[in-house]
Amino acid sequence: MNNASNSVSLITVNFNQAEATVELLKSLEEHGYLEQMEVIVVDNNSKVSPKEQINKIYPSVKVIESDVNLGFAGGNNLGIQHATMPYLLFINNDTEVTENFLEPLVEKLQDPGIGLVSPKIKYWNTNIIQYAGFTQIHPVTGRNRLIGEKEEDQGQFDSGRKTAYAHGAAMIMRTADLAKVDPMPEDYFLYYEEMDWCERFKRAGLDIYYEPRSVIYHKESLSTGQLSNLKHFYLTRNRILFMKRNFKGIRFIVFILYFSTVVFIKNILQGVAKLQWSKISTFYKGVLSSFGFKFNRAY
Repeated sequence: MNNASNSVSLITVNFNQAEATVELLKSLEEHGYLEQMEVIVVDNNSKVSPKEQINKIYPSVKVIESDVNLGFAGGNNLGIQHATMPYLLFINNDTEVTENFLEPLVEKLQDPGIGLVSPKIKYWNTNIIQYAGFTQIHPVTGRNRLIGEKEEDQGQFDSGRKTAYAHGAAMIMRTADLAKVDPMPEDYFLYYEEMDWCERFKRAGLDIYYEPRSVIYHKESLSTGQLSNLKHFYLTRNRILFMKRNFKGIRFIVFILYFSTVVFIKNILQGVAKLQWSKISTFYKGVLSSFGFKFNRAY
């Protein structure tokens, strides 16, 4: 291990998952990082604060308690306010790190043209890839894909390269670049915020990079569930919001035409076929919410 960890503030957000957060901290400890890094846990107003539980085991960890649930971006931004190191590493609390995962990430940031770096991400306790980069979001569909997703890792993505987007489960940046890109956009609450942030980095002339020499494991969807209405609402809402912000003029009009025909009809028909009336309602509210409509309960 070199001195890279002495210059990094690690920020993770907890919401009603104290045990998962402790497991992340344990993996940092096992690989010699916990006492070297500035580790910040932001609790997003959990039913039971994890502060006592965490600090009893790991007294060096800063546990910041929010009075409200700030969402993914808001929680990370609160952590930024308490960070003091030259590098900021954002990592999901439902991940675990591997040996020497940090050094290659910091090394890539020695290139002033690179703004965000993400590691290779594998599904928990498997050799199956979740993330080896992202494709660019398509201007018509508003969709993109994870490169390498659900492929067995046989070294086919072991070359580092520029990519369209970092992955919110693990990404690192220079603290100094906040002056160019501002903190994460908080109005997404969940999903798409890191992609919007990546677009800011690119507009500031900074590349996004995938670094396969660094590996973490992700317990995917521990937070919200694969098919939850929560996830359905924010993916619908934020897909439109992202396109509105990043594809202007005729490009946004083309997307809306596609969404209001193909996507809208597909979601309604699927909901009816499966008798998932709540999914139809959630989709409808997600669409309206992207244009400013408010609901007492959206999902």
